[in-house]
Amino acid sequence: MNVVNQLVAQGQFRVLKVPLGFIKVLEWFFAIFAFSTCGSYSGMFKMAVECRNRTESNLGIEVEFEYPFRLHQVYFDAPKCKDRDLERIFLVGDYSSSAEFFVTIGVFAFLYSTTALSIYIFFYEKYKENNKGPLIDLAVTAVFAFMWLVSSAAWAKGLSDVKTATDPDEVLTLITACDEKENTCKEVHDPVMSGLNTSVAFGFINLVLWIGNLWFVFKETGIIAPFMRAPPPQAKPAADAYGQQGAYEQDPYASNQGGYQPEYNQEAEYGQGYVQQGAPTSFSNQM
Repeated sequence: MNVVNQLVAQGQFRVLKVPLGFIKVLEWFFAIFAFSTCGSYSGMFKMAVECRNRTESNLGIEVEFEYPFRLHQVYFDAPKCKDRDLERIFLVGDYSSSAEFFVTIGVFAFLYSTTALSIYIFFYEKYKENNKGPLIDLAVTAVFAFMWLVSSAAWAKGLSDVKTATDPDEVLTLITACDEKENTCKEVHDPVMSGLNTSVAFGFINLVLWIGNLWFVFKETGIIAPFMRAPPPQAKPAADAYGQQGAYEQDPYASNQGGYQPEYNQEAEYGQGYVQQGAPTSFSNQM
């Protein structure tokens, strides 16, 4: 418990708020939804065969099928409308390959997302060390993006074939008694395919998430850093421009007053001449 507490205390859970960690959490959730909606599916449809002799009819033929959709192994007994005889009829098609491939990719995507989140939270410094972690993460993310594309497309085609093979109207054509006009064959209940439709939708949502995650993991590699240009510096006015401007500008008031200011030497000479002419220099002389 002490080791677990230390790991939790040292965990960088803030990485879950940034796109790199947050999109990985989304991949983790949607991977669970994808493989669980497909892998846990089981369906049933019901048909009715009404013979001319009502005692030989069967108005409640139930056919159950489930993942991995090996329909050629699914069978039911239908009346022949002749002497109470029954015939065993098998459904057509084996669609296990596309279904199992889709579920396998979902399970492995879930496991990798769990591992990646653990590394992001508890070993992020080692993840960034020598840039090996982001490069490996980028390669694995690209592989999963491609696998989601292939598996989702294959399962979408497989689901379309499953719907056709389990359509009661199509299955009724396999019953011999339905070829005779005096007998009446009809569907009673269609299989519910909403869960399988959801699984295909989750598959393509995972494809979008993993393709989008490529960009955020690619940014962690630092490959794009040398190609990113810094913004050009803002033009600053040269310091000497102000000096030159100040040198050429003169104070107009100073230039105008300069013509009226007498020189100190001339003022002193005028004062001495005035004294020599007998002008009184003090109040004591006047008295």
